[in-house]
Amino acid sequence: MSNQTEEIKRDTPAHSSENNENIVVGLKDQRKSFDWTKYETHLNSEQQEERKKFEKIYAETLPKIQELEIYQGTITHITEKNIIVDIGFKAEGAIPISEFREDFNFKVGEQMEVMVVKMDYKGQCILSYQKAKTMRNWEKINEAHDKGEVILGYVAARTKGGLIIEIFDIECFLPGSHINVKPVRDYDTYVGKTMEVKVVKINQKTKNVVVSHKVLIERDIEEQRKEMISKLDKGQVLEGKIKNILPYGAFVDLGGVDALLHITDMSWPHINHPTEVVQLEQELKFVVLGVDKDKNRVQLGLKQLQPHPWNSLDKNLKVGSKVKGKVSVLADYGAFVEIIPGVEALLHISEMSWSSDLSSTQDFVQIGDEIEAVLLTIDRQERKMSLSVKQLTPDPWIDIQNKYPIGSKHVGIVRKFTNFGIFLELEKGISGIIYTNDLSWGKKIKHSYEFCNINDKLEAIVLALDPQTRRLNLGHKQITENPWEKYEKIYYVGSIHNGVIVNLFDKGASVKLLNDQIGYQEIEAFAPLRFLEKKDGSTLKKEEKSSFKVIEFNKETKKIVVSHTSIYRDKNQKKETRIRNRKFERSTLGDIAGLAKLKEQIEKEKK
Repeated sequence: MSNQTEEIKRDTPAHSSENNENIVVGLKDQRKSFDWTKYETHLNSEQQEERKKFEKIYAETLPKIQELEIYQGTITHITEKNIIVDIGFKAEGAIPISEFREDFNFKVGEQMEVMVVKMDYKGQCILSYQKAKTMRNWEKINEAHDKGEVILGYVAARTKGGLIIEIFDIECFLPGSHINVKPVRDYDTYVGKTMEVKVVKINQKTKNVVVSHKVLIERDIEEQRKEMISKLDKGQVLEGKIKNILPYGAFVDLGGVDALLHITDMSWPHINHPTEVVQLEQELKFVVLGVDKDKNRVQLGLKQLQPHPWNSLDKNLKVGSKVKGKVSVLADYGAFVEIIPGVEALLHISEMSWSSDLSSTQDFVQIGDEIEAVLLTIDRQERKMSLSVKQLTPDPWIDIQNKYPIGSKHVGIVRKFTNFGIFLELEKGISGIIYTNDLSWGKKIKHSYEFCNINDKLEAIVLALDPQTRRLNLGHKQITENPWEKYEKIYYVGSIHNGVIVNLFDKGASVKLLNDQIGYQEIEAFAPLRFLEKKDGSTLKKEEKSSFKVIEFNKETKKIVVSHTSIYRDKNQKKETRIRNRKFERSTLGDIAGLAKLKEQIEKEKK
């Protein structure tokens, strides 16, 4: 059949290339439909079976070639334009010489990896050396990334934000922040040099590779750090340099290892900031307080190189001794008092005063205050002691029931305002509370500071006393008789009184009633907004005086509601009622007179 095709091509005119193609396609179709078993009539059934057997064996010797796969091939021929490579298929493939950009040094018989780019309709393989090489290089890049291997790359050029490094003929990006552990300003010094890097990121879609040299430096530093830390032990004295200062301490460079020097380990006396003891770049000796080899952390101490202040504390100090000191630290639970430099004692808030109205430490002491106290506890081994200020004076609550019996009157000083009342100091260590609703009989008080000022003297009466909980309830309004008993007879519903607008609200106004009949503080009433309208249609304003009529009185809730509008409206209603009554009376008398005349007339007619 192949000879027949060649003969047809030779007999066909050269100009008729399209006809040639049609003839070739027709012959291919004939090959596909041709039945060789009928043509080879001289072969019997046994020979045909044997032929099929050999065909199967031959077919198995041919590899199954797939496109875009890499195969090992042998160079069979080299021309000026192509390299012919045998990959074990029925047809050889050609690779253009132009693919070999580097110096060509291949020879016939040598092997190379190639990629099958495409199989054409003639069964010939279109091969590529560069694509096979690129795929292998990508496999190497991915393998290095997965295994975390260190690769040697060539710095080809600098670019915006970093360097371009060639690894396995693939351009990779080295960011400027990953060149070194320290900031790099001049990237050009690295161009043209080789550098060890590690692949940190690969984008398979965009084929972008990011590498880092800094991670290798950090790895070496970490290994050196681990080695140095492994040689450190608690109690060693080392020299170091202050590298960084923070509010809670400082970091010290021990020659490749950074260690923490906490602020509490800088000085025996209390300090507010590390700069009071150390400065940047200062070289000092430190003692190793602790080493965590798992987390690679080292803790240092500076004050431990000095004698402990407790060693110089007076040996005669004991429980009950009086001491003086300065307040150095405030806490929610109390204050720390420095007895001598470096020795502090706790003054708990419960030991500051016999009074129970202390809500915070700042109510009693401030930082820098010098105080005298008595020693409550002392433990020289644990280096702890506690103080008390209130123990310097006798407990005033011991005989409290005789001093302040229920119903007794006293004068105290206003010391503190709260949301619920006033703390009144009757004497040092004894304070009582006056709740807001016990300040005044008549005036409504929302906040206790509206009634008086700090350090004002105020008279009060003892309402309740509990020595166990040390609570003393006082009342100020109870000094005088409850005026609401009198108010009930004066401010009855319907009574009219003079008053002045004190405050205006969205729903009405507060009215101070003026009454000369009562020798007591002014009393306030409430006037709804609709009852502030005057006769001319306007509304009463703040500080305006006028007359008001009581429309509601409640002695239990101490509430009085008044109205200005009701005064003239009620008068008009009464006047209209009187007019209606007169008209009714006149009409009634006239009707009676008319009936009488009618009756007389009827009686005359009957006679």
